[in-house]
Amino acid sequence: MGAQDIRSFLGGLREGNRGLYVSTGGFTKEAKYEAERSNVPCTLIDLDELASLVIDNYEKFDLEGCTLIPLVKVYWPAE
Repeated sequence: MGAQDIRSFLGGLREGNRGLYVSTGGFTKEAKYEAERSNVPCTLIDLDELASLVIDNYEKFDLEGCTLIPLVKVYWPAE
């Protein structure tokens, strides 16, 4: 996602709103700059962070969420 996409998204937000923009394709440095300098708080989440959030919070998902993203915990021996 580029800076123009973030500016357009932020333009639709109003005072008191908070933005959450998820992009599996990542963000340009200009897009990150736009989000950082915005008057409206905006969090950008890329694919790696989205995957981490899903893994970290999977146990809190409801049945529908677990059905959408079926995961199986795998144990690996420690070294």
